Amino acid sequence: MSSKKVYLGGCLFDLRHLAGNAMLSEQIGLKSEGRYSVYLPQDYEPEHLGAKAIRDSDFEGLLACEAAVFQFDGTELDSGTVAEFMTAKFADIPAVLLRTDFRRGGDRNEDPWNLMCSFYPRTVSLVVDSIHLYSECGHEELGGVKASQIATEKLGALVVEKLDQVCAQPAVETQGIGRDLAIRRLLGM
Repeated sequence: MSSKKVYLGGCLFDLRHLAGNAMLSEQIGLKSEGRYSVYLPQDYEPEHLGAKAIRDSDFEGLLACEAAVFQFDGTELDSGTVAEFMTAKFADIPAVLLRTDFRRGGDRNEDPWNLMCSFYPRTVSLVVDSIHLYSECGHEELGGVKASQIATEKLGALVVEKLDQVCAQPAVETQGIGRDLAIRRLLGM
């Protein structure tokens, strides 16, 4: 059985982000029983080559994947993650928008982020209240580290369900229809 390569986009600016990305990546592989293998940009960024090489490496990694998960946490979405998400949409890559931040930041729609990041084809949302998940995983009895591990296992299973859902959706047909109509279809219009 071959696995689908999944890009995991999100913040990678501190140890908390790097460790969380690695933990979630591992759980997606485990919970999918190998159906999905995660491409973590943090493992491939050629820092010594400079900013453009990092950007190019991230886009090359994304475009080589068959699906993507974009972490939409924070009061403002990470601009790099949004750029990667838009690139994925114009490449018609199935995407899961993951938010574990319990704060709401949306406008005029049900998603807790800016409406310009919503309503795209082959895109599903997964919004999880992380403080509730952490509490339900027994942090008082087990301690914070063990509860975090259990919460990440549960989150990994939820992400796999959403990946299964979005990967089952048919590709957007854009062949032979002209540039403007192809863009409108990719925008879900």
